[in-house]
Amino acid sequence: MTRRVVAITGASAGIGRATALRLARDGAAVAICARRADRLEQVAAEIAALGGEPLAIAADVTREADMEQFVGAAVDRFTRLDVIVCNAGFGVAGAIDDVAPAQMQELLDVNYTGTYLAARAALRVFRRQGYGHVIIVSSIVGKRGVPYMGAYAATKFAQVGLAECLRAEVAGSRIHVSVVYPVSTDTEFFDVMTRHTGVEVARAFGPRQNVQTVADAIARAIDRPTAEVYPYFGSRFLVVMNAIAPGFTDRIVRRFGRRPLR
Repeated sequence: MTRRVVAITGASAGIGRATALRLARDGAAVAICARRADRLEQVAAEIAALGGEPLAIAADVTREADMEQFVGAAVDRFTRLDVIVCNAGFGVAGAIDDVAPAQMQELLDVNYTGTYLAARAALRVFRRQGYGHVIIVSSIVGKRGVPYMGAYAATKFAQVGLAECLRAEVAGSRIHVSVVYPVSTDTEFFDVMTRHTGVEVARAFGPRQNVQTVADAIARAIDRPTAEVYPYFGSRFLVVMNAIAPGFTDRIVRRFGRRPLR
């Protein structure tokens, strides 16, 4: 079977890293990018050790030129691109009126604009090839917000809106669009969120999942493209419940908030 070529943003840790290693075990060629070059090189070495072929590019998803260079380098190295996984992102916790405008802007720049720029760069390649797959790693809060995560959830909802429009635009072609909706996942996300929030943040109650579960779900979606991917199956019920009874769901999700601890 022809080696699959996948590009992943935000691949130096967390879901991005786990997905890169999962695909490497299948022998994929994996182009990875992140801002932390040292961490990126470590992941590249792990990919090679598992039988994959790595390409590590230090890049910032908020810069158009970086995303164009990242995708271009992958195509130059591997002659094509089959999948892009738009994964880079971070969170900030706090009530809407406590989140500073500068924090909100940074969230938008990384989580939404970073997704847009990476997908945009890859789409040019996909349209030229006549096939490809855009995978956007959102969050279950991109379907149903929870207390004190409004700023983060807004960027995740924005990703979903972008994906749904794009999916309709390419319907009937060989270009696929998938959105992944993880629940709380055991990564460094919580520590990064605490640092960006500026104070300690309460741990969320509710379902949790292992990062490998998310990576496996993404790998399955690559094999069999689907519009929406729920690594934690039970999270689908939250989406359905919110559609039927949003007021009741408001009361349910109160326990899932990540309140800053002052």
